[in-house]
Amino acid sequence: MGKAGRVACIATPMLLTLASLICLIIVALGGTNKSNATLNKYYFFRANTIDINVKPSDLNIPSNPLTDAIINQTTSAAKDALDVKDFYHVSLWNYCSGDFDNGKDKITYCSPHKNQFWFNPVEVWGLNNTNIDQLFSKELRSGLHAYKQAAKWMFIAYIVALITTIVEILVGFFAIFSRLGSLATTIVSTISSLFIIAFALTATILYATLMGSFNEALKKYNIHGSLGHDMYVVVWLSVAFSFGAGIFWLFSSCCCSGRSDKIKYGDRAGRKGTYERVESPYGYREGPVNFHSGPGYQAPHHGVPLGNVGQKGTAYEPYRRADV
Repeated sequence: MGKAGRVACIATPMLLTLASLICLIIVALGGTNKSNATLNKYYFFRANTIDINVKPSDLNIPSNPLTDAIINQTTSAAKDALDVKDFYHVSLWNYCSGDFDNGKDKITYCSPHKNQFWFNPVEVWGLNNTNIDQLFSKELRSGLHAYKQAAKWMFIAYIVALITTIVEILVGFFAIFSRLGSLATTIVSTISSLFIIAFALTATILYATLMGSFNEALKKYNIHGSLGHDMYVVVWLSVAFSFGAGIFWLFSSCCCSGRSDKIKYGDRAGRKGTYERVESPYGYREGPVNFHSGPGYQAPHHGVPLGNVGQKGTAYEPYRRADV
């Protein structure tokens, strides 16, 4: 297998690594442009607040038509005053909010990007230092604190995964020339895959747990949480592509040497020829044989010293190879 075969062998893990990188970039682009409907589909968590409602029993107030009407009007007025939107999408860097328009999501605002971002509903909904803050955040306070810490680790794992995937592609070009380059790329690929898996697991477990706590604590207010299906498909595709690339990088480090058969086996494979008879060094000739004997007679040597006959490297070969 020559250099062309080596390039073909490297192409598979290189394309898989590139696919993994594209998936990671899509994760980063989610929630970055409120006008892009395609990118707005990629979010980790969604809070649906369109049906938010506070019952008199939640405020320890006796329920009757008057109090119910007052509470409903107060809730609606508070939602408008606090500018609480119909839904909120939580992405890697920020959150986006919007309203339903003819049954479809319409993003109206995306918060500024922030490293190690985490979604704080109390702050986003403007409930700090209010009595409603005690209603909404009391049961979520410990859960939100754990979520905040885990979100930091998730962000770090993502950044390391992104950087190592880019490095993997750059180092992968050296794998074209040698198996040592493939070995180095395999090591980088292993690190990249570990952090991509760590990021995917953390994101999945973190937001699945948050969704459970969110729904349990706020379901009585008709606030519901859900996961973003499209985002998790992309995240786990990135894991699959990275894992597949690592296997092929490892394969290319022990196979696909790039050396041609001519170099490994010489020119023997392409040589063709026949054998032809050679003259005996011992004086054999066709025709009648004259026998001589007598004192002092010595047989003709025909130019071949008898002293060399039988010595190492001078064995007689009746046929020799003739290349054609």
